[in-house]
Amino acid sequence: MIWRRLSFNALQPASLAGRLVASAIVLSVLVLVTAGAILSAFNRRTVEAAFDERLKLYLKVLVADVASLTDGGNVEPGNLGEPQFQIPLSGWYWQIVRVDRESGASNTLRSSRSLFSNRLPALVEPGLPSPRGDFRDGYRTGPENQRLRLVEQEIDLGEQNRFIISVGGNAKEIAEETRRFDITLAVVLGILALALGASALVQVHYGLVPLRRLSEALGQVRAGARDHVEGTFPVEVAPLAQELNQVLDVNREIVARARGQVGNLAHALKTPLSVLINEAGSDPGPLAGKVREQSAIMRDQVQYYLDRARAAARAATIGNITEIEPVIASFIRTFEKIYRDRDIRFAAEISTSLRFRGEKQDLEEMIGNLVDNAGKWASTQVLISVIRDEPVAAMPMISIVVDDDGPGLPEEARKEATKRGRRLDETKPGSGLGLSIVVDLAVLYGGAFLLEDSPLGGLRARLVLPAL
Repeated sequence: MIWRRLSFNALQPASLAGRLVASAIVLSVLVLVTAGAILSAFNRRTVEAAFDERLKLYLKVLVADVASLTDGGNVEPGNLGEPQFQIPLSGWYWQIVRVDRESGASNTLRSSRSLFSNRLPALVEPGLPSPRGDFRDGYRTGPENQRLRLVEQEIDLGEQNRFIISVGGNAKEIAEETRRFDITLAVVLGILALALGASALVQVHYGLVPLRRLSEALGQVRAGARDHVEGTFPVEVAPLAQELNQVLDVNREIVARARGQVGNLAHALKTPLSVLINEAGSDPGPLAGKVREQSAIMRDQVQYYLDRARAAARAATIGNITEIEPVIASFIRTFEKIYRDRDIRFAAEISTSLRFRGEKQDLEEMIGNLVDNAGKWASTQVLISVIRDEPVAAMPMISIVVDDDGPGLPEEARKEATKRGRRLDETKPGSGLGLSIVVDLAVLYGGAFLLEDSPLGGLRARLVLPAL
């Protein structure tokens, strides 16, 4: 299980683990390929050198025997201990060529039986200057298009005795030995590459454990289980954890200060408005009526913006998680009592265990407004459903759906219903701020609010909110 999770995380190109593993593998492959190329080239030179030493050994025997040519004797070195020199076109050949000093013409003096009626090619073209007494080696194409490795030496025994002695071997042996080494090397380096890749995965997994623990600690803070990042971290990660805790403390301090200022503002404004309403209530004149009307509007507007400021402060706070089912159950009990005389039935269907990522007070305000609005318009029933919604930016989302079997709402009137202070039916009680508050709170939490047709025949209010 750990290995599968490690491998999956490491294959993510956008992750830190993926970058570390990828860079380690790329560098390892480059080093291994370079080392393999160097070892292969070194081995080829070693094989060629060993092959050349074998050919030079035969050449030295021939050079020792060719001295008898100066006395008019015959050279018959036999097979030089190598039976391949006796087999026609075996790939192993030797020849002795006499070179005329004046004309530079050459003729084959002696050659191995394996050469048959052919002649070995020269490593240096006739007539071209070449060092004498030194060994020359190289590759040439011999009889039957065989690839040969040749070693030759030019010796000068005085007077007219100038000879070029050549010994050739089948280069296929060099190629086969080199190929066997390359295959073995490739297998060994491949196994080493797999081992290095596995070790890179293990090292990255072990090295990133503190970051995973830090992420888990932050998740606990976000889920509301802790109020600070706790744990022991390495010296490279510990300052980050400390900075995060300081940010959390500053965030809470800002929220607390904002709530205090909002409360002070509420008290500072509500008292003068209450005085205006009370004073105007004792005067039956039209001016007093207008003052009462506008004062009530001002009070509602002040309350709306104060509630919105509080909600904005709460939404920015990390670690607020609220259970949804108890909130809905509480509203069902409450509204069944409120609408008992109309015999409205309230029911709930909750098909997910996800929780709301936010303040309980905000959730109560949103659901309360929706259920209250549905109760006002329903004929016999209101159904509250909680379902899992499509995630947004990898964040889980839930939909709280409130259906009623009332008259519904035309599509063109739905946008008007969510505007602040807009009431589509003045006969129903309320300030017209309920749905607009729901819209604002949903947006503050990164969610959405929609009005749709209900399968019950009335209006469906869909509230999409972040979850955990």
